[in-house]
Amino acid sequence: MLRYTLMRLGIFVGCLVVVWGLVYSGLAPSGLGDSNGLWVVMLALVFSAPISFVVLRKERDRASVQIVQRVDRMKANLEANRSQEDAEDVADDTSRAQTS
Repeated sequence: MLRYTLMRLGIFVGCLVVVWGLVYSGLAPSGLGDSNGLWVVMLALVFSAPISFVVLRKERDRASVQIVQRVDRMKANLEANRSQEDAEDVADDTSRAQTS
């Protein structure tokens, strides 16, 4: 997941540099008044989102599979702990019943 996040951040930074260059060269419109920085960031977000969606599809799928595997492993461990606790409770109840 870290790899995917870093790759997505890299695409955003690349788009940010390109948009900044286009705005300051006059090829793209600039923001109103003092909003130019926000305008550049928003344009970079708009351009980087579809690029990331297409370019990082395989990496996103790989990260998704890893997350599903971790969740399944955690569920299995939780269920194993529950069944172990239940078995210990039954053993405790049995030993108490026999000593009474």
